[in-house]
Amino acid sequence: MRLTTKGRFAVTAMIDLGLRQHRGPVTLAGISERQKISLSYLEQLFGRLRRHGLVDSVRGPGGGYTMARPMSQISVADIIRAVDEPIDATQCGGLGNCHDDHECMTHELWMQLNEHIYQFLESVDLASLVERQRQKEAEAAQQVRPERKVLGTAQLKAVVNG
Repeated sequence: MRLTTKGRFAVTAMIDLGLRQHRGPVTLAGISERQKISLSYLEQLFGRLRRHGLVDSVRGPGGGYTMARPMSQISVADIIRAVDEPIDATQCGGLGNCHDDHECMTHELWMQLNEHIYQFLESVDLASLVERQRQKEAEAAQQVRPERKVLGTAQLKAVVNG
C-alpha cells in the first residue's frame, strides 16, 4: 500500500496555495513552476478539489485559486478523498473477497490499518502543514543570511579607527 502521486501532488499544491493565498488568487502556473508539477495534471486535480468545495476559482486577469474554507477546516484526508485517492491496505479493496471469494486471515488487520491511517489523516489539517512549512522557510532564510551584529557608537569608532 502506498499513497500515489495524485494524493501527494494534491497535498503539496494545497500547501503551496495556503502559503500564498493571502496575496490574492494563486495561479496553477505558479504552483506548477514552484513545485515542478505538470500544469495539466494540476488542472485535473484542482477541478476535483473545486468540485469537493476545497478551493474556489477566480476567473479573469489576476485570477487563480483560493481556499473555499479556512485551512483549519481542511484535513489531509479531505484532500486525498477529493482527488479520488484510495488508501487501502487490503488486497480486495475492502470487499472481503480476498481469498477464494472469502475474507483472508489478515483482512481485519488491514481494515484496521486503513481506519488508523484515515484517522491520522483526518487529524492533520492544512493550516498546521502550512504553518510548519512557513517555519521551515524562515529557518532556512536565517541560515542563509545570518543576523547582522549591531554595533554601538564606541564599537563603531573602534572599527573605523582601527
